Amino acid sequence: MKKVLLLATAIVAGATSMAQAADMSVCVSWSNFREERWKTDEAAIKGALDAAGAKYISADAQTSATKQLADIEGMITQGCSALIILAQDSASIGPALDAAADAGIPVVGYDRLIDDPRAFYLTFDNVEVGRMQAREVLKAMPKGRYVMIKGSPVDPNADFLRGGQQEVLQAAIDSGDVKIVGEAYTDDWQPANAQKNMEQILTETNNGVDAVVASNDGTAGGVVAALTAQGMAGIPVSGQDGDMAALNRVALGTQTVSVWKDSRALGKAAGETAVALAKGTALDAVEGAAKFKTPGGKDVSARLLAPIPITKDNLNLVLDAGWISKETLCAGVSGVEVCK
Repeated sequence: MKKVLLLATAIVAGATSMAQAADMSVCVSWSNFREERWKTDEAAIKGALDAAGAKYISADAQTSATKQLADIEGMITQGCSALIILAQDSASIGPALDAAADAGIPVVGYDRLIDDPRAFYLTFDNVEVGRMQAREVLKAMPKGRYVMIKGSPVDPNADFLRGGQQEVLQAAIDSGDVKIVGEAYTDDWQPANAQKNMEQILTETNNGVDAVVASNDGTAGGVVAALTAQGMAGIPVSGQDGDMAALNRVALGTQTVSVWKDSRALGKAAGETAVALAKGTALDAVEGAAKFKTPGGKDVSARLLAPIPITKDNLNLVLDAGWISKETLCAGVSGVEVCK
């Protein structure tokens, strides 16, 4: 009789769980879809939600902080069980957190910090990304004139990256081996803006640049375009995200490193985290959660995934993982082992 009761209880619990999943909607607010990687993130989030039987609702803010707030308000009225936000402007996203809290909706701050304990912070270790970028550039150019091309001034990741870069470069700066001859934020992380910044710095320094620490692959693309126009392609340049064009540049030798953040893993974690929160899991009880001290001095629950620097020496990692095809990686490339 006891076994029968236990079985009946399990069946009821399972049915309840399936019913909850069927009624679950996870709303995702994207800052934009202009960057290649977000489509990969989205597919991974959808996959995790499909596996849980949850519905996916999304909106694209098209780089407008104002539109993002309106998008979130609209999705909340549709009925969100949990909300994932890739913030366009972390400093102005507060009203969305208020609206979600008023509606009892848990929030995941996706890839970009939302400096609010009500949001679970899910990202890669961006300070370590910055360290990895600077390490590889410094390895390739131990002495010389450096340019720092930073990310968007309204994205906290830009300063996390810059802090990690500085940690690695500081000793070489102090010794005089490295001199920073130019530094600029890149509005909206746009390659065209990075290219303009790089062109201006090349003009100001009379092309006196030996290496560039660029904070992502889009800005690296703009930097390489500016360098190529001046016949300087091939000097060390960093990036991140594992964009297809960037990995091809690594194989070609016009970009030194792309720190790979497998967004398939991040998207899957986001979907699973949102489902767990929607089912009532506390922020600090999410799998892999730890405390993270924000620049504003707040303690938030967070999970930081580990990135991998991809250089010419380990391109096989992205190939073996199915992240990129050999045809795309090796377009126009000769003399690189993985492309033979």
